[in-house]
Amino acid sequence: MNGEQLLSEIVRLAADKKALEVVELDLRGVLDYTDFFVICSGNTTRQTKAIHDGILEGLKREHGAIPRRVEGAGRADWILMDYLDVVVHVFVPDTREYYRLEQLWGEAPVLAAGAGAVS
Repeated sequence: MNGEQLLSEIVRLAADKKALEVVELDLRGVLDYTDFFVICSGNTTRQTKAIHDGILEGLKREHGAIPRRVEGAGRADWILMDYLDVVVHVFVPDTREYYRLEQLWGEAPVLAAGAGAVS
């Protein structure tokens, strides 16, 4: 599975768990360690954990893909999942507002923002 296919699957799986404000950033040519960021939110830490679990379990079951690294799953206010070509950031709203990754990487093109996601 290439990076764009992985990106599409992650966005689909996040939307299945009702992820909010899904943003896809194209970082090719901006960063050398990944091609895409997916940034999304859940209303509570319970929902961010459910989004994390849905992505993790769905990619493993359907494609045999597991992340190289996961951080923040214990606190669940910001969960980072590193799939190499795609890095997923799942936030609660306050933490997302504080770190403002979309603004930090403002020079990166924003792709279609997860058509199935709730906004």
